[in-house]
Amino acid sequence: MEEKKFDLNSFIGFILIFGILVYMLYRNQPTPEELAEQEKQKQEQVEQEKQDTSANSQVANHQDSTNVVSDSLKLEQLKGQLGSFAYSASLPSAIDKQTVVETDLLKLTFSNKGGYLSEVMLKKYHNYDSIPIYIIKDGNAEFNLTFGTTDNRTLNTANLYFQPEITNNGDNTIVTMRLKASEQQYLEYRYELQPDNYMMGFSIRSQGLSNVINGSQEIDLNWGISTYRHARSISYENRYTELVYEYEDGKDDYLGQSEVTETTESDITYVAYKQHFFTSVLLSETPFKTGYLKSENLVKDEEIDTVFTKRFKAKLPLELQAGELNKQMDWYYGPSDYKILNSYDRNLDEILPLGWGIFGWINRYIFIPVFGFLSSFLPYGIAIIVLTILVRIIMSPVTYKSYLSQAKMKVIKPEIAEINEKYKDNAMKKQQETMALYGKAGVNPMAGCLPALMQLPVFYALFQFFPSAFDLRQKSFLWADDLSSYDTIAKLPFHIPFYGDHVSLFPLLASLAIFFYMRMTTGQQVASQPTQEGMPDMGKMMKVMIYISPVMMLFFFNNYASGLSLYYFVSNLITIGIMLVIKNYIIDEDKIHNKIQENKKKPKKQNKFQRKMQEMMEQAEQQKKNQKRK
Repeated sequence: MEEKKFDLNSFIGFILIFGILVYMLYRNQPTPEELAEQEKQKQEQVEQEKQDTSANSQVANHQDSTNVVSDSLKLEQLKGQLGSFAYSASLPSAIDKQTVVETDLLKLTFSNKGGYLSEVMLKKYHNYDSIPIYIIKDGNAEFNLTFGTTDNRTLNTANLYFQPEITNNGDNTIVTMRLKASEQQYLEYRYELQPDNYMMGFSIRSQGLSNVINGSQEIDLNWGISTYRHARSISYENRYTELVYEYEDGKDDYLGQSEVTETTESDITYVAYKQHFFTSVLLSETPFKTGYLKSENLVKDEEIDTVFTKRFKAKLPLELQAGELNKQMDWYYGPSDYKILNSYDRNLDEILPLGWGIFGWINRYIFIPVFGFLSSFLPYGIAIIVLTILVRIIMSPVTYKSYLSQAKMKVIKPEIAEINEKYKDNAMKKQQETMALYGKAGVNPMAGCLPALMQLPVFYALFQFFPSAFDLRQKSFLWADDLSSYDTIAKLPFHIPFYGDHVSLFPLLASLAIFFYMRMTTGQQVASQPTQEGMPDMGKMMKVMIYISPVMMLFFFNNYASGLSLYYFVSNLITIGIMLVIKNYIIDEDKIHNKIQENKKKPKKQNKFQRKMQEMMEQAEQQKKNQKRK
């Protein structure tokens, strides 16, 4: 390895470089004059910074002063527009802000502007397209008080800003919205929400506004809504979407299905905007003295996928008490469910179209309880079938009476034909002999019609029950995914007027069942009906009806609830079965004929009605003879 040696030249080089650096530092050292100048510049910089800070402070103070002036000018401008309520517009809450409150059943959104609900969502339900049910959303509803002020202004609360506040009263949530004229003067909307209730308390009251609100002008509560479509069939849903109201101490009525319908009523206690399966109701503890109500149909063409079905409006006047407002009310936003509506004991079950008189009585006290019991442990489709079986079994004696009467008429038809031929030139005598034959044979020609009339209340009650059965909503059975709407087995590429753009199987089955049922009953009726001279051929008319009625039913029910079509299908099948049993195993026409012949031999005492008819016919015949003599 090479041994390292001391390098004298390198050492001398480092010494020289160090000496040069020391000399340069010495030469660049500032003189006393330069040090004094630097100190002077530092002092001047400090003074400049102080001046800049002072200037900025003055600018800031000037800006604050300008803002105060600007706010004062703005407040004066607001006073010019809103009068006393300019104070509310100057508060931090005077912005388009939302307050969201949720219960177990509802999600409610309150808007600062207007103090009203801007969204109402029912948390437990969704529509046919799996979208949550919103009764209010995207500005489809309005709530506004219109009133005059003592300084000659007319104000609308929908355009003014309320201050929200949320408090609790036990388990209840209270949302207070105040439109302020000052901290101690305000108009207040108070909503009280219960955890498991679709009904919420609602009140409108004022404090310290007796010198602000002009009591000589009307104070109008304006409430309107465009009802959202929630069902697959817009035509079916729209048929059961209507404005219902209660007035004059318990009376109820609705506006109907016309394009535009309006009315003015007195002593209104509630107004309900019913959307088939969902309802908005405004109830008052003390009646509104008068009210203007309006309904407008928004579905102009059922082929168009319309968002809204109807537009409802109500104009209800409020009254001052000692110069202040104090109106206690309630809101209901929830399902059109009979059990829920009836539980409030405020006549809300009348919102549902269960039928008037005996029809509504049958639904309320028979079909609703029975179906509720059956559906509590059976699938809904099976519950409908069991209900149908029970109805047909109960009505089977009526069916038997009707068929027996037709069989009797069929047996004596040859004898009636003989009478018609024998007295073809004497209508009065022919009628007398025919009535006498009926009396001797113990046959009542009206007996076949009366059983059919007795079934009409049941038929109509069920026709009203199924569209109102909320429990059927979105319940499936076989190929039908919703028993409250139509079932679909095929989608058509075109729209057929009055039929639709789809094929429903349950209405098709029901139409086939009614076709075979009518063939059986009409054939029996044609065979039993005597031919009356001068009368149209009833046989031909009945044969035509065999084909027309099922087709009419097919068109009519294609957009109706599949649950209703299921009922008619099963009902007609059971009726056909009962009639086959009666015909083949119970009624023997030969026995009936023999019994009629025995009755004819027995002396038959006429009742008062028969005697009266006999006297009337004899009098008419005598008058006819007298006229011929003249």
